[in-house]
Amino acid sequence: MTFEQIVFYFFSAIMVFSGLRMITVRNPVHAALFLVLTFFTAAALWLLMEAEFLGIVLVLVYVGAVMVLFLFVVMMLDINIARMREGFIQFLPVGVLVAALMVVEIILVVSAKPFQVPAPERAPADYANTEELGMVLYTEYVYPFELAAVILLVAIVAAIALTMRRRPETKHQDPARQVKVNRNDRVRLVKMKAEKK
Repeated sequence: MTFEQIVFYFFSAIMVFSGLRMITVRNPVHAALFLVLTFFTAAALWLLMEAEFLGIVLVLVYVGAVMVLFLFVVMMLDINIARMREGFIQFLPVGVLVAALMVVEIILVVSAKPFQVPAPERAPADYANTEELGMVLYTEYVYPFELAAVILLVAIVAAIALTMRRRPETKHQDPARQVKVNRNDRVRLVKMKAEKK
Protein backbone atom coordinates (compact mmCIF):
# COMPACT_ATOMS: atom_id res chain seq x y z
CA MET A 1 0.00 0.00 0.00
CA THR A 2 1.43 3.38 -1.03
CA PHE A 3 1.59 6.51 1.11
CA GLU A 4 -1.13 8.19 -0.96
CA GLN A 5 -3.50 5.28 -0.33
CA ILE A 6 -2.81 5.43 3.41
CA VAL A 7 -3.59 9.17 3.46
CA PHE A 8 -6.72 8.58 1.34
CA TYR A 9 -8.08 5.89 3.67
CA PHE A 10 -7.22 7.97 6.74
CA PHE A 11 -9.15 11.04 5.57
CA SER A 12 -11.95 8.90 4.15
CA ALA A 13 -12.43 7.14 7.49
CA ILE A 14 -12.58 10.49 9.30
CA MET A 15 -15.04 11.84 6.74
CA VAL A 16 -17.37 8.83 7.03
CA PHE A 17 -17.19 8.96 10.84
CA SER A 18 -17.93 12.70 10.99
CA GLY A 19 -20.76 12.32 8.46
CA LEU A 20 -22.37 9.61 10.57
CA ARG A 21 -21.92 11.65 13.75
CA MET A 22 -23.44 14.67 12.02
CA ILE A 23 -26.76 12.87 11.50
CA THR A 24 -26.79 10.98 14.83
CA VAL A 25 -25.74 13.67 17.32
CA ARG A 26 -28.55 15.33 19.31
CA ASN A 27 -27.23 18.89 19.54
CA PRO A 28 -27.64 20.86 16.27
CA VAL A 29 -24.54 22.96 16.99
CA HIS A 30 -22.45 19.79 17.39
CA ALA A 31 -23.98 18.47 14.14
CA ALA A 32 -22.88 21.64 12.34
CA LEU A 33 -19.36 21.27 13.75
CA PHE A 34 -19.18 17.65 12.58
CA LEU A 35 -20.25 18.91 9.15
CA VAL A 36 -17.31 21.35 9.27
CA LEU A 37 -15.00 18.39 9.97
CA THR A 38 -16.57 16.55 7.02
CA PHE A 39 -15.87 19.53 4.75
CA PHE A 40 -12.24 19.75 5.93
CA THR A 41 -11.58 16.06 5.23
CA ALA A 42 -13.31 16.33 1.84
CA ALA A 43 -11.03 19.27 1.04
CA ALA A 44 -8.03 17.15 2.01
CA LEU A 45 -9.21 14.47 -0.44
CA TRP A 46 -9.56 17.11 -3.17
CA LEU A 47 -5.98 18.20 -2.49
CA LEU A 48 -4.87 14.59 -2.66
CA MET A 49 -6.45 14.33 -6.13
CA GLU A 50 -4.49 17.43 -7.25
CA ALA A 51 -7.61 19.62 -7.40
CA GLU A 52 -6.17 22.37 -5.22
CA PHE A 53 -8.64 25.04 -6.28
CA LEU A 54 -11.67 22.91 -5.38
CA GLY A 55 -10.16 22.01 -2.01
CA ILE A 56 -9.46 25.64 -1.09
CA VAL A 57 -12.88 26.75 -2.34
CA LEU A 58 -14.53 24.05 -0.25
CA VAL A 59 -12.81 25.36 2.87
CA LEU A 60 -13.34 29.05 2.11
CA VAL A 61 -16.93 28.93 0.85
CA TYR A 62 -18.51 26.10 2.81
CA VAL A 63 -16.59 26.22 6.08
CA GLY A 64 -15.98 29.96 6.04
CA ALA A 65 -19.37 31.20 4.85
CA VAL A 66 -22.11 28.58 4.65
CA MET A 67 -21.33 26.90 7.98
CA VAL A 68 -21.14 30.26 9.75
CA LEU A 69 -24.60 30.98 8.32
CA PHE A 70 -25.87 27.56 9.49
CA LEU A 71 -24.52 28.12 12.99
CA PHE A 72 -26.00 31.63 13.06
CA VAL A 73 -29.44 30.32 12.07
CA VAL A 74 -29.31 27.40 14.50
CA MET A 75 -28.34 29.65 17.40
CA MET A 76 -30.83 32.41 16.52
CA LEU A 77 -33.84 30.13 16.03
CA ASP A 78 -33.61 28.65 19.55
CA ILE A 79 -34.97 25.27 18.44
CA ASN A 80 -36.69 23.13 21.07
CA ILE A 81 -34.94 19.79 20.54
CA ALA A 82 -37.07 17.81 23.00
CA ARG A 83 -40.31 18.72 21.21
CA MET A 84 -38.82 17.87 17.81
CA ARG A 85 -37.80 14.38 18.96
CA GLU A 86 -41.20 13.42 20.40
CA GLY A 87 -42.46 11.82 17.16
CA PHE A 88 -39.12 10.26 16.19
CA ILE A 89 -40.17 6.62 16.69
CA GLN A 90 -43.43 7.23 14.84
CA PHE A 91 -41.60 8.16 11.60
CA LEU A 92 -38.69 5.71 11.99
CA PRO A 93 -40.03 3.08 9.50
CA VAL A 94 -40.48 5.72 6.80
CA GLY A 95 -36.95 7.03 7.46
CA VAL A 96 -35.45 3.54 7.25
CA LEU A 97 -37.32 2.89 3.98
CA VAL A 98 -36.10 6.16 2.43
CA ALA A 99 -32.52 5.48 3.61
CA ALA A 100 -32.60 1.98 2.07
CA LEU A 101 -33.91 3.36 -1.23
CA MET A 102 -31.15 5.98 -1.28
CA VAL A 103 -28.46 3.34 -0.64
CA VAL A 104 -29.83 1.21 -3.50
CA GLU A 105 -29.86 4.24 -5.82
CA ILE A 106 -26.29 5.17 -4.91
CA ILE A 107 -25.11 1.60 -5.58
CA LEU A 108 -26.90 1.54 -8.95
CA VAL A 109 -25.46 4.92 -9.98
CA VAL A 110 -21.88 4.15 -8.92
CA SER A 111 -21.93 0.71 -10.55
CA ALA A 112 -23.14 2.16 -13.87
CA LYS A 113 -20.85 2.18 -16.89
CA PRO A 114 -19.97 5.95 -16.93
CA PHE A 115 -18.40 5.61 -13.48
CA GLN A 116 -16.17 2.69 -14.50
CA VAL A 117 -13.28 4.76 -15.80
CA PRO A 118 -9.58 4.06 -15.38
CA ALA A 119 -7.50 6.17 -13.02
CA PRO A 120 -6.38 9.40 -14.70
CA GLU A 121 -2.75 9.99 -15.52
CA ARG A 122 -0.79 12.67 -13.71
CA ALA A 123 -1.23 16.12 -15.17
CA PRO A 124 1.81 17.92 -16.63
CA ALA A 125 3.53 20.56 -14.52
CA ASP A 126 2.12 23.51 -16.49
CA TYR A 127 -1.51 22.30 -16.19
CA ALA A 128 -3.86 24.69 -14.36
CA ASN A 129 -7.04 23.06 -13.15
CA THR A 130 -8.46 26.47 -12.15
CA GLU A 131 -8.34 27.66 -15.75
CA GLU A 132 -9.93 24.46 -17.06
CA LEU A 133 -12.64 24.60 -14.39
CA GLY A 134 -13.42 28.22 -15.27
CA MET A 135 -13.68 27.41 -18.96
CA VAL A 136 -16.13 24.58 -18.31
CA LEU A 137 -18.09 26.44 -15.64
CA TYR A 138 -18.66 29.65 -17.60
CA THR A 139 -19.30 28.07 -21.00
CA GLU A 140 -20.94 24.67 -20.75
CA TYR A 141 -22.50 24.93 -17.26
CA VAL A 142 -23.26 28.66 -17.02
CA TYR A 143 -27.03 28.22 -16.49
CA PRO A 144 -26.77 25.63 -13.69
CA PHE A 145 -24.11 27.84 -12.08
CA GLU A 146 -26.42 30.86 -12.14
CA LEU A 147 -29.30 28.74 -10.84
CA ALA A 148 -27.18 27.60 -7.89
CA ALA A 149 -26.33 31.26 -7.15
CA VAL A 150 -30.03 32.18 -7.11
CA ILE A 151 -30.83 29.25 -4.79
CA LEU A 152 -28.09 30.37 -2.39
CA LEU A 153 -29.46 33.92 -2.46
CA VAL A 154 -32.95 32.64 -1.61
CA ALA A 155 -31.47 30.60 1.26
CA ILE A 156 -29.73 33.69 2.67
CA VAL A 157 -32.92 35.75 2.45
CA ALA A 158 -34.91 32.94 4.11
CA ALA A 159 -32.36 32.70 6.95
CA ILE A 160 -32.61 36.45 7.55
CA ALA A 161 -36.42 36.30 7.45
CA LEU A 162 -36.45 33.48 10.00
CA THR A 163 -34.28 35.41 12.43
CA MET A 164 -36.28 38.64 12.04
CA ARG A 165 -39.55 37.14 13.31
CA ARG A 166 -41.06 38.70 16.42
CA ARG A 167 -41.13 36.66 19.58
CA PRO A 168 -43.24 38.03 22.46
CA GLU A 169 -40.87 36.83 25.18
CA THR A 170 -37.87 38.77 23.83
CA LYS A 171 -37.21 42.47 24.16
CA HIS A 172 -36.57 44.41 21.00
CA GLN A 173 -35.93 48.00 20.00
CA ASP A 174 -37.71 50.15 17.46
CA PRO A 175 -35.11 52.47 15.91
CA ALA A 176 -37.83 54.65 14.30
CA ARG A 177 -39.29 55.47 17.72
CA GLN A 178 -35.82 56.10 19.13
CA VAL A 179 -35.05 58.66 16.41
CA LYS A 180 -38.37 60.52 16.86
CA VAL A 181 -37.98 61.02 20.61
CA ASN A 182 -37.21 64.49 21.98
CA ARG A 183 -35.82 65.72 25.28
CA ASN A 184 -39.18 66.47 26.88
CA ASP A 185 -40.32 62.87 26.43
CA ARG A 186 -37.29 61.43 28.24
CA VAL A 187 -36.05 64.01 30.73
CA ARG A 188 -38.10 65.49 33.59
CA LEU A 189 -36.60 68.34 35.58
CA VAL A 190 -37.60 68.33 39.23
CA LYS A 191 -37.08 71.42 41.36
CA MET A 192 -36.18 70.62 44.96
CA LYS A 193 -35.24 72.77 47.88
CA ALA A 194 -31.68 72.55 49.04
CA GLU A 195 -31.15 70.43 52.10
CA LYS A 196 -29.72 72.03 55.25
CA LYS A 197 -27.39 70.20 57.56
